[in-house]
Amino acid sequence: MTERETGREIERETGPGRRRLRYGLAAGYAGIGIVHLLATDAMLPLMPAWVPEPRLVILVTGLCEIAGAVGLLTRRFRRAAALGLALYAVCVYPANLKHAFEHIHIEGLPDSWWYHGPRLAFQPVFVWAALWAGGLIDWPSGRGRRSAGPAAKTCDGRRAPDPGARPEPSATNREP
Repeated sequence: MTERETGREIERETGPGRRRLRYGLAAGYAGIGIVHLLATDAMLPLMPAWVPEPRLVILVTGLCEIAGAVGLLTRRFRRAAALGLALYAVCVYPANLKHAFEHIHIEGLPDSWWYHGPRLAFQPVFVWAALWAGGLIDWPSGRGRRSAGPAAKTCDGRRAPDPGARPEPSATNREP
């Protein structure tokens, strides 16, 4: 991989918008994870009846949120953490629906649709945010750039040049 390709990959993962979103998501998920661990019993009424061992599920999801938050902040685990948090946001949707439609009161949370409506509507945004912050997707900032997938490798294992990238200026074709 050339220095330019490495720089592009780092920028894709660490651009200022992604970095800010990663820090925000990490803080939010760490905070919610701590609440799951400290207020487990308060969250039990939110669990759908079909969930086995609801108390254990709340504790495990709290640990997963904290692990995902830490993982987002580490380069090595960022992509796995982003995928895990996106899947988590999908999996907790039934509890959010139950909370909203069964009008379950949880101390410290609003009971109105001013709270539940945006929370339910923005769940897909949280899925996107985790995937984008973790560098798994580029939409909408990719601007049509093609990404070299796993099959686009040279025979020595290096990443093949991006067919949509501009060629590097050489000594013969530099602009004045």
